[in-house]
Amino acid sequence: MLQSAKTVIHNFNAGPSILPKEVFEEASRAILDFNNTGLSILEIGHRTSLFQDVMDEARSLTKELMNLGVDHEVLFLHGGATTQFMQVPMNLLDENEIASYTDTGVWAAKAIKEAKLFGHVDIVCSGKESNYRSLPKQISATATSKYLHITTNNTIYGTQWQDLSIFYETGIPLVADMSSDILSRQIDFSKFSLIYGGAQKNVGAAGVNLVVVNKSILGKINRVIPTIMDYRNHIEAGSLLNTPPVFAVYVCMLTLRWLKKLGGVAAIEARNNAKTRLFYETLDSLPMFKGLVAKEDRSKMNAVFAIDDPQLEKEFLELCKGEGMIGVKGHRLSGGFRISMYNALPIESVKALSDLMKYFASRRG
Repeated sequence: MLQSAKTVIHNFNAGPSILPKEVFEEASRAILDFNNTGLSILEIGHRTSLFQDVMDEARSLTKELMNLGVDHEVLFLHGGATTQFMQVPMNLLDENEIASYTDTGVWAAKAIKEAKLFGHVDIVCSGKESNYRSLPKQISATATSKYLHITTNNTIYGTQWQDLSIFYETGIPLVADMSSDILSRQIDFSKFSLIYGGAQKNVGAAGVNLVVVNKSILGKINRVIPTIMDYRNHIEAGSLLNTPPVFAVYVCMLTLRWLKKLGGVAAIEARNNAKTRLFYETLDSLPMFKGLVAKEDRSKMNAVFAIDDPQLEKEFLELCKGEGMIGVKGHRLSGGFRISMYNALPIESVKALSDLMKYFASRRG
């Protein structure tokens, strides 16, 4: 067996997921004493200068890391990406207008369902026939669409749009759910009119939603929007329209600060590419294991794979558990195994899993 005297935990959870150790340490200290104030981060007033500094830094870091200008605003809002499934069309789509959506997995389908409550939805492509194990290679978007919605990475099925230029070329305002790959790779974030994502994978702790919006896309519908759901109100209030999830925003700020210190998005992309290359090379070298996704569409964040023999799958999962590998079991819809290689996951964890796969294949193959 590969197990050491003290088992190291390797966190492959899909979300909430691993965060940098220094973020955990700083957040832990802040729970007891925030910035030597004698107060816990859990009890400071959200409208005090203490928290205003946190919110300002979190928003500023996001814009800096995304290389965005004055046209875009950054919001930290309650709820996860699921809330945005309704908030996006509520703000951008009148009932007699069309929005284009890509259907590439469970979360994309949920977004489509909510959008239909507010207007007409045009499905520009779908991966449903392949059980979402590959991404469509062509799209056909209605030119008059108010916006084109994509899910950049599919956490459950392990697919990811590697080339986003196909969407840039449509000329339609782009909206993206980037919950599971935001700030993991270099892209031109300015190309998007609205980006949203739950923080609990690459940006911070569960309980807060990051929204980045180009102000020019707002205020173009006739619908009366409830005050708390109107992006413009949150922009005007600087994400302080109501009591924000203070601790979750603080953890986001610390994580963004860590990412900047590391060298920004370019540096983390290089790390993520190294992890992905190591894992997929191992997967493809072992006949016992098989990938479940078209190679050109494989996600760099969530890798799904399997063993044809259910008994061997069970044995491998038990071995992973014994070696301190958490979150390896696949989602109930895709089966098999799934590992999530988010920004904070060290390459040592991927190496440990790769070694374990080779060990298991040599003993049971």
